[in-house]
Amino acid sequence: MNARHRQEMRFGVLGPVEVQRAGIALDLGPRQRRLLLLRLLIENGRPVSQDTILRDLWPTDRPTGAGSSVRAHISRLRAVLDPVLQGRSTLLVSGPAGYALKLPPEARDTTLFEEGVSRAREALKSRQPALARQEIDTALGLWRGEALAEAAEHAFALRERNRLDGALHDAKELRAAILAQQGETEQAIGVAEGLVLKAPLRETSWALLMRALYAAGRPVDALKQYERFRDMLATELGLDPSPQLRDLHTAILRHDVVVLGASSPLSPAAGGDLTAVGAHPQPASALAPFVGRAEQMTQLAALLSAATANQPQWAVLDGEQGFGKTRLVEELAARAAAAGFAVARTRAGQALSGNRGISQTCPTVQLLDALRQDGKDSAEDEVAQKDPLATVVRELTQGPTLVLVDDLDRAPQGFHRLLRRLAQVLREAPVVFVCTLRNPDAPVSSVLLADLALLGATWLTLEPLTTDDVADMLSASGEDVPPEAAQALRRRAEGHPFALAELLKLPADRRLGPEAQIPAAVRNVMHARLVELPEPARTMLTYAAADGDPLDLDLLADVQGLTPDELLHLIDAAVTARILVWDADPGTAGTGRYRLPELPRDVVLSTLSPSSRQLRHAALARALANRADTDPARLDRHRQAAGPTAPTALRPGR
Repeated sequence: MNARHRQEMRFGVLGPVEVQRAGIALDLGPRQRRLLLLRLLIENGRPVSQDTILRDLWPTDRPTGAGSSVRAHISRLRAVLDPVLQGRSTLLVSGPAGYALKLPPEARDTTLFEEGVSRAREALKSRQPALARQEIDTALGLWRGEALAEAAEHAFALRERNRLDGALHDAKELRAAILAQQGETEQAIGVAEGLVLKAPLRETSWALLMRALYAAGRPVDALKQYERFRDMLATELGLDPSPQLRDLHTAILRHDVVVLGASSPLSPAAGGDLTAVGAHPQPASALAPFVGRAEQMTQLAALLSAATANQPQWAVLDGEQGFGKTRLVEELAARAAAAGFAVARTRAGQALSGNRGISQTCPTVQLLDALRQDGKDSAEDEVAQKDPLATVVRELTQGPTLVLVDDLDRAPQGFHRLLRRLAQVLREAPVVFVCTLRNPDAPVSSVLLADLALLGATWLTLEPLTTDDVADMLSASGEDVPPEAAQALRRRAEGHPFALAELLKLPADRRLGPEAQIPAAVRNVMHARLVELPEPARTMLTYAAADGDPLDLDLLADVQGLTPDELLHLIDAAVTARILVWDADPGTAGTGRYRLPELPRDVVLSTLSPSSRQLRHAALARALANRADTDPARLDRHRQAAGPTAPTALRPGR
């Protein structure tokens, strides 16, 4: 059989087994002969002994003369596959080790499928969705039914069937992502819904469904799907969703375009990869101006320079959620990539690359997946299994590398131990580790942070933006406002970068004053924090919001019939939830005041109906009326706000 003739042959297992020559299907004969062909195809050119073939084709009730039957089937297959023999067949060969089918890779439909999926993935990464759509549709079109369909009941085909089924699921997830990126959100939703039905515990499919629903302008439905998956995961496995999916849930609540990769629920084609739960896009002009972090960026950029001299560098970046840690490390990643660094990223110890479904627990696998970024499953790397630490070190030292570890305080202890070991063994390597923390006081982080401190790690704490920073944000957005307006905006947002960015999206006359609005994303974040509080704490906040700043602890205790200790317990819960804040007096230890900032106050008040708000003011008015030192103006304000619910003796004109 000549080479050209060989190239015309196609072997298909993505459905019932078939062999085509020049587009014409060959007659492969009875079922046992087709099973024999499948058994050889699965081995991908490796020989299979006759004993193995006998055991696999007849696991029970082997007939008399089965060996002769195998030899006869081999002869018939040779006659079909090599009809014009020139000497011994070089296609279906035999030897001391057994029988083998020698095929070029391109003759297999599995190879064509996997190469097509790979090209589609690369096209999507290169922001060529039309090409990606063409490639993935062509690849999926190779499937004619269930893989290895005729061998479904045979153990020898189980592993390959599972592998191909997983690859098909991956490809369909990729197709859903491409559809969403092209704006065909309803089709993407349909594909994703089919995927979660097929594999209900596969987290990546649920993330795709949530993202597609959000992109279609259905954020409430997206949040409902998260609750559905979370309940099912807890019931079936006793597990919680991974940190990536929890972050996606928060991003939908906040309308966080950095994580969601979409400018709004109604504009899905903003360029994000919907299969990457935590994918970090390159900084873009569409994001809020990057201000107030010049000093931190200078220090981090200096670490890149030091690493190029083969000196490992470590940095810890902490700050409240929404203070810009993610934006800062994304800017750093862009600079590092431009300087020739490989950039790897994990969140809470989980790789933000690959497609593994429910999160794996092995820290080495996660870090290797983040470093390699080639889609290969590091869990199947035999070298890594034998010497995991050496494998990670080898990957880290192949060239300049920036490793971003988001939410270190939420990573498992095993990941912390891996980083501690790396800190000990990496002495000469062009590597920079940047770890971000939400809570630097978390016990899980303490030992690792102590080790890093001894290594001289750079520690950066992000503080609220200043009034000058706000003025810079406004100027970068093309707005020229007086200093007092910048100061008022800074006060309303408490210098919180996320809240400021959301306020700047509002019309100028809706940011401050009596017509001020609450940005939808800010409202959602605050609501999420409120619902986590116990009911008594939420009730306390409604009275505090009605009264205003600063918190009058005696009044709040009196109006609710609470003891001071009971009230402080509720206040502590609200401070922990980042709704109330404690302002310490400078220079005087232990003194200060609790305060409910403007935006949280407005959100709390918005949860009350007009009558409920009036009842709060009426109760406050009654309590103030019993005080000898009550400010008349304050009492009058509550009396008027109580409207018809004001106590009779306190109504205006009485």
